[in-house]
Amino acid sequence: MYRIFYTILLYFLTPLVVLRMFWRARKNPQYSDRWHERFGFVPEIDASQEVVWIHSVSVGETLAAVPLIKKLKKLYPDKLLVITTTTLTGSERVQSIFSSGIYHVYAPYDLPDTVNRFLRRVHPSLVIIMETELWPNLVNYCHDADIPVIIANARMSEKSSRGYQRFSRLTKNMLEKINYVVAQHVDDGKNFLKLGLSETQLMVAGNIKFDVALNSELSSESSRLKLDWSSQNNRRIFLAASTHRGEDEIVLDAYKKIRKNYPEILLVMVPRHPERFSEVAQLCLEHGLSIVKRSDGVRPEIRDQVLLGDTMGELMLFYGACDISFVGGSLVPSGGHSLIEPAIWGTPLISGPSLYNFSEVSRLLEDAQGMRICQDSSSMAKIVQELLGDTLEAERMGAAAKSVAEGNRGALNKLMKIIDGQIS
Repeated sequence: MYRIFYTILLYFLTPLVVLRMFWRARKNPQYSDRWHERFGFVPEIDASQEVVWIHSVSVGETLAAVPLIKKLKKLYPDKLLVITTTTLTGSERVQSIFSSGIYHVYAPYDLPDTVNRFLRRVHPSLVIIMETELWPNLVNYCHDADIPVIIANARMSEKSSRGYQRFSRLTKNMLEKINYVVAQHVDDGKNFLKLGLSETQLMVAGNIKFDVALNSELSSESSRLKLDWSSQNNRRIFLAASTHRGEDEIVLDAYKKIRKNYPEILLVMVPRHPERFSEVAQLCLEHGLSIVKRSDGVRPEIRDQVLLGDTMGELMLFYGACDISFVGGSLVPSGGHSLIEPAIWGTPLISGPSLYNFSEVSRLLEDAQGMRICQDSSSMAKIVQELLGDTLEAERMGAAAKSVAEGNRGALNKLMKIIDGQIS
């Protein structure tokens, strides 16, 4: 009954979602491309082909899925991996990482006809959903078709749990039809149990992002980039990653304070959302700062104070090229973004206090003294200047962060045991 009400509401809201998509296409026509895929109109896959469907909503989930996808390709080369995303940025990331060997389309909207059309055309034998993409109709129709559903690398913060609790009966009914939830941490697992998940459906495995390996190609590219940006090692590099509206101003104010003692320092700004690239570029100019855009493909000169990271899929590379990194979404009430990637590189980490989406990882990093918390532009500037002036402390912080990353590997193998038991 509750799912019926949910479905009726979703049908009423769908035209608004479509209108918003086409409105965003005014700035970026790609938003309206392949819109039919969102209604399940995807090319049919040969029925003889065994399919594993992996859904990763956006960039963060896609990055988390990379080790899993590579493992599945290696262990099950006979199976076709269908990778879906919801966002344009997620789609671009999938296509940049996996140029071949996978089948990529947008995920269907959670409408009965749309989901069933997608399932008929793709006919997956297993569905793996990354992190916390819980869609009642999708789970229901997979269950009706005897298609196992696994929530992999699952997160469930206290805030998200309270949101799902408002629709407790709908949530509980959905969770009962999921085969396994493989959670990142104990607290995530407890929150799933509170919502009605059975203990027999739960495994706490850790975060598979810790299993991302830095290959020699990526390390070499990052070293070349650092040399290029630093003007032959004379400039220090401060990276502000995944910044949100309201944080950009704080970062720029902190940067101006830092420049009083370190005038040569280069700020690399990477806004979280691509539609804000132009907005942040204008903001830099309003602060009296000269900028160069990554998309222009030119090396920043000494006179260039800000490098705007207006490309997609390069943040992992940037973490390896910087001296100090700030991870955004944490000075505004957004719950932060992944801290694992800079930790893997051994980069000294700074974050704001809003970290409820990554509470366990942030706790590990703080306990190891591999991360420091800032509250505003003044405290951010103070921390950055302290680390720039004390290279030994910066190296110690980076090593501590890297130790946390290396000490928490192994989640992928635990997840694969669950998948192996479900895969046909």
